[in-house]
Amino acid sequence: MDTLTSIKVFRQVVESGSFVAAAEHLELSPAMVSRHVMQVEKRLGVRLLNRNSHTLSVTEPGRVYFERCKTILDDLEQTELELGALGTVARGTLRISCPSWCAGQRMADALSEFRRRYPEIMVDVSFEDRRVDLVEEGYDLAMRVTFADSLPAGLIARPVRQMAVFICASREYLRRHGAPNFPQEVAGHDFVGVAALDSLTFAGPEGKIEVPLRVVLRYRALAGAANAIAAGIGLGTLPDEFFVDPVFKDELVPLLTEYPLQWPAPLSLYLVYVSRKHLPLKIRAFIDFILEWGAQMPVPKVIGSS
Repeated sequence: MDTLTSIKVFRQVVESGSFVAAAEHLELSPAMVSRHVMQVEKRLGVRLLNRNSHTLSVTEPGRVYFERCKTILDDLEQTELELGALGTVARGTLRISCPSWCAGQRMADALSEFRRRYPEIMVDVSFEDRRVDLVEEGYDLAMRVTFADSLPAGLIARPVRQMAVFICASREYLRRHGAPNFPQEVAGHDFVGVAALDSLTFAGPEGKIEVPLRVVLRYRALAGAANAIAAGIGLGTLPDEFFVDPVFKDELVPLLTEYPLQWPAPLSLYLVYVSRKHLPLKIRAFIDFILEWGAQMPVPKVIGSS
């Protein structure tokens, strides 16, 4: 007898609560259902069900086996659905983790276009400034800003676009405190830090310029830091994304653009996902879309300072 069929029959017996009900559901005879269950018990060498003419109960080994079989069969069914859709229509729920700053208008516009192209995909986005565990937390993809030498092991990482980071301040802050004309003057200004940032490195005409920061407020989320900088609390560093966002573009002023900030390596936005031999069409569609989206967005050149 086919082992997989016997496992499916055993699951149905437990879920139906009787051999007769399972037989009706599977369109088999009660005798055939009984034979399938006995075949599983014989192969395992344990009793899975206690039964007599009136009652049916699941043994402790039977309960453990049922839970495992249910998970395996559900996974198999989902896999068959996804593989069956590979050559047809992209559909289903796509779970994505993105940095908090991706909640801006430009990403919203991109997701709107993605929705127009793939109306049967429901995108479930979580904006969080941490590295999620894709497998443990059930995400299909993640977008991360990092250096090339800091990419996560065991994952596929596709570069979407290089990121530019600028020091900036709000117009209101500059009216009160003035703008630094040289990198060294940054040390005398209040600074809104992100994570553990406590110094900056600028590229000057004669080499690197290291500047300590007077951090007065520290955020773990970049979106929060952007709001604090726009509120006039102090200077800060933000990626180019914020300078095109309608919420910030008229308020944030880039500073010291003739002294580019230096980082250990080029900073880029990556799309990361678990390596799979056969990617579901919904994931493949989003990968192709985001890579196309990133290729159409060159790093903007912020000109001028105040």
